[in-house]
Amino acid sequence: MTTSVQPAPAQKYKRSIKNYLLDARFQLKWTGMIIGVALFISASMGSVLYRTSTEVTEQSQHVIAQGQKFVEESRKNSDLVKMTMKKEYADAPELANSFNQSAEELDNGLLEKQNALLAEQKHTIDQQRSMLTTLVFGLALFVLLIGILGIYFTHKVVGPIYKMKMLLRQVGDGKLNFQGRLRKGDELQDFFEVFAGMVDKLKERQRREVDELSSAMDEAKRSGASDEAIGRLRHVRDEMKASLDL
Repeated sequence: MTTSVQPAPAQKYKRSIKNYLLDARFQLKWTGMIIGVALFISASMGSVLYRTSTEVTEQSQHVIAQGQKFVEESRKNSDLVKMTMKKEYADAPELANSFNQSAEELDNGLLEKQNALLAEQKHTIDQQRSMLTTLVFGLALFVLLIGILGIYFTHKVVGPIYKMKMLLRQVGDGKLNFQGRLRKGDELQDFFEVFAGMVDKLKERQRREVDELSSAMDEAKRSGASDEAIGRLRHVRDEMKASLDL
């Protein structure tokens, strides 16, 4: 009985914040500046909205206070009239009762109006608190979004620069046969194409030099050059071929 070995599943590439912060100092610097501008704009807008909301609330509270004052004065006048009618028409209880009934209906109406004013006052206060909470949450979310977008868009610039730094190090080490292109959506595509074109020209030039060295070695052999001299030429040619992976 034979058992077949199943290949291990390939691990999926997981993105993390480190993948986006290729040059943390540069990216966080510019992202911080963008967030600073966003905070200034948010604070300015929030200040204007808060001041406007406060003024509207104060006006509403003033109107409600005037209404409550009117209700209180009306109730006092009603109580005063009741007392007067009770004294003046003590010998006419039916008339006094009729007036008291009308006065009670008026008092009930005033009480309902006062309750409505208190409810309106509470609704205004709750509405202002809700608006301020929403405003603070919205501005905080806006600043957070600006920060995330700042890191994302700086990554679009830093990513190509980071890759070109690696390629420049390879070229500096004499390795010209590298592979790689920028991802779709990265910035500096034109700059990278110019860089890649420059490296292609260097590779082509080095290929020609390798061919010339090979020809020079053949001529040196035919002319009776020493093995040491030919060995030096071969060493230089092999190093140049190695940089081209030939």
